[in-house]
Amino acid sequence: MPIMTGSRWFAEALRGYGVTHVFFVPAILPDAMAAMDDTGVTRILTHGETAAGYMADGYARASGRPGVCLAQSVGSANLAAGIRDAHLASSPVIAISGGPHPDSRYKHLYQVAEDFPMFGPITKFNARVDHPRRLPDLLRQAFRMATSGAPGPVHLEISGRHGEAMVQEPMDFELLFEDQFSRCPAYRTEADPDAVAKAAGLLLEAKKPIIVAGGGVAASRAWSEVVELAEKLSTPVATSLSGKGTIPDHHPLSVGVIGAYSCRCANRTVADADLVFFIGSRAGGHTTANWRIPRPGTTVVQLDIDPAEIGRNYPAKAGLCGDARATLRRLIDAVETKAGEKGWLGHIRQLVGEWRSEAEPLLSSDATPIRPERLCKEIGEILPPEGVIVSDTGHAAIWSSTMIDFTKPGQRYIRCAGTLGWAFPASIGAKCALPDRPVLCFTGDGGFYYYLSELETAARMGINVVVAVNNNRSLQQVKGVVDASYGGNPEAKGRGLWVFRETNFARIAEDMGCLGLRVERPGDLRSALEQALKADRPVVVDVVTDIEALPQPPWC
Repeated sequence: MPIMTGSRWFAEALRGYGVTHVFFVPAILPDAMAAMDDTGVTRILTHGETAAGYMADGYARASGRPGVCLAQSVGSANLAAGIRDAHLASSPVIAISGGPHPDSRYKHLYQVAEDFPMFGPITKFNARVDHPRRLPDLLRQAFRMATSGAPGPVHLEISGRHGEAMVQEPMDFELLFEDQFSRCPAYRTEADPDAVAKAAGLLLEAKKPIIVAGGGVAASRAWSEVVELAEKLSTPVATSLSGKGTIPDHHPLSVGVIGAYSCRCANRTVADADLVFFIGSRAGGHTTANWRIPRPGTTVVQLDIDPAEIGRNYPAKAGLCGDARATLRRLIDAVETKAGEKGWLGHIRQLVGEWRSEAEPLLSSDATPIRPERLCKEIGEILPPEGVIVSDTGHAAIWSSTMIDFTKPGQRYIRCAGTLGWAFPASIGAKCALPDRPVLCFTGDGGFYYYLSELETAARMGINVVVAVNNNRSLQQVKGVVDASYGGNPEAKGRGLWVFRETNFARIAEDMGCLGLRVERPGDLRSALEQALKADRPVVVDVVTDIEALPQPPWC
């Protein structure tokens, strides 16, 4: 076995697992960082540990490969915050931090606290590396856990504030790396044939079936299989937020996004169904509008790679445990002949048509300040094939998921799982993973404020993301809550709890080395977005929108 330091072995391991970028705040594993010079691994120095975690998460979701983020011990709590969204979204992120050496615990070493327990609730695997000889097996286990079964984040704490436990005398290290754990899914397991046959029978017998495609479809890269099955069964398809992009928005079987951030027609369709087939979805509270849709008693079929999720929230009459793409292929084969068009498809198309007719005046609005719907329409029309939207949570997710139509091949939607501000750093990570594809971050000014400093990171590293800011100078989603607290009257004091001063983000972007474009009239949106997508630098498109514009509440 070759003789090398733990730091050198770590650099070789990242190369062996196909990692192309790491996201970090110094000083962590400085010798390993230096050893990466000749490995082809790009080191992205960020302005905060949380942002590093978000970038690794965006990289992982875009590529299907583990994203790697690192921080010294004093930044561990911030790094833990940075992988919380990865936990919520089942994203394969490997977080590495420094920590107290066993000899220094309980002695008040400078800047050191017991951060290790913070990672327990938000990781699949949380382990300490106290000696270089444990690094190979624990790092291999980290990759194995991150990519196997339902993906998720893992954490290794390496002894020493900067991970000094790796800086030891050279040792024998075996260069053994397991390629199958360099991507998700590590194994394409298939559901039991009897379960597949039962599910096929239920789908064929149902009079009003619907498919709900979740984030597991994207993790499995099973988009085409979902559409093929839907077409063979003549069954409509709704998606969760994480599943948006599974089916083109104007496909005759598409009904839109369901749940708390949804199209009304999609929620109504799922509520009317007599069978709901959840694919790669936990059927959690957000997707089901707190379990109001589907209605209690609806027949449920569920396909998930994690057996613990099948039947957790809705009793499953047929449960399929396996990888979505592999199992859907078996299900497609089990449906021997193409089913005739279900009678209720006419009703569904009427619901979708009515919803689109209601939205059209706002999508085409020439009002100033600009309506967010108009911004979304322009993005949908200009987004190229293979384009990627990375969306923040809250109103950003509502506007982008319901009002941006995906109509071109290969377009993808990657959404925040719940942490406002995530989208901009995550879009940097996504662009690192997909350097040849257009990546557009959709966020509001409230979310963009969190990590403005990372504009400098994007400019310094030449990471050419486009950021579209829905700038209504507020955290508008809390308006109703605040107004209610003031007796329903939007008083000036109440507005002080959610309204900001006006800020020109285009000017800030220019000062930080990016291209800044400010748009105040709807007619200027198209040219600004075209310019942004063609620019050979990071771009902020600062769109001045109506502070009073609110999305329609979901039907549920």
